[in-house]
Amino acid sequence: MAEVDLSDAEKIYIIHGVQDNCREDGRGCEDYRHIELETGLLSNTTGSARVRLANTDILAGVKAELDKPSPDKPNKGRLEFFVDCSANATPVFEGRGGEELAAEIGNILTRTYDCPSCFDLEALCIIPEEQCWVLYVDVLLLECGGNLFDVASVAVKAALYNTRIPKVTVSRDEGLVELEISDDPYDVQRVEVQSAPCIVTVCKIGHSHIVDASLKEEACCLARLTMGVTERGTVTGLRKDGSGSLDPASVEDMMQTGKRVGELLNKSLMESLLEEERQGSKRKPIGFLK
Repeated sequence: MAEVDLSDAEKIYIIHGVQDNCREDGRGCEDYRHIELETGLLSNTTGSARVRLANTDILAGVKAELDKPSPDKPNKGRLEFFVDCSANATPVFEGRGGEELAAEIGNILTRTYDCPSCFDLEALCIIPEEQCWVLYVDVLLLECGGNLFDVASVAVKAALYNTRIPKVTVSRDEGLVELEISDDPYDVQRVEVQSAPCIVTVCKIGHSHIVDASLKEEACCLARLTMGVTERGTVTGLRKDGSGSLDPASVEDMMQTGKRVGELLNKSLMESLLEEERQGSKRKPIGFLK
């Protein structure tokens, strides 16, 4: 992750501001920065989205392919994540510098989506034990400006919302099973993401905690909780990072903040996706030209 060197005076200024619920950019402790969202950017995918928050820019694409179900989940499809950090995002990622961070983001996404109540993998199964849809979700970090986990999860949920999987007709003839994949662009199956989680990272700074930390604020953070939260406040994954310790009371307070903020984040995201869809062809694509 990109790092910022701060003087002691700068750190004290940021810590005291957080304690007074007034951060350096004027936000409160539970406020996110403005998020830009656009879906349907990549024509060679079954779903895609680009999300930008301050200087953090992430692109997510979904490809649907037919494969066999996992032996331990014979009646379910699969969801697999692959994360890549562009060397242009920050000098830290040059060479193999971004591999560890990419693995962390992929692992937390896998953990937060591994919850039966938040994502219906059974809907991706075509023939139990024989055929299912596998959704390969590729996440590309284009620019690094802090709060990477949260932005990655928003991009993933938006890309899954944008995903359109061709309808499959199953026919049996003399014991043989045949699959017919529709080539009609309107004869598709959508992925239900209403209950899919968004990640909320809660950073402990001084005696207080914040969400959507900037790079400078991350430099002042010694401990943080990374949570997967659904629209109903259900926590689907939880991880503690950082060298600092957290007492039980702090963990409880941070989890309550994460759940509260996560509910609002999911609600705002779904409203934005529905509004974008309602605009249809009237929507002016931004793409990568902005």
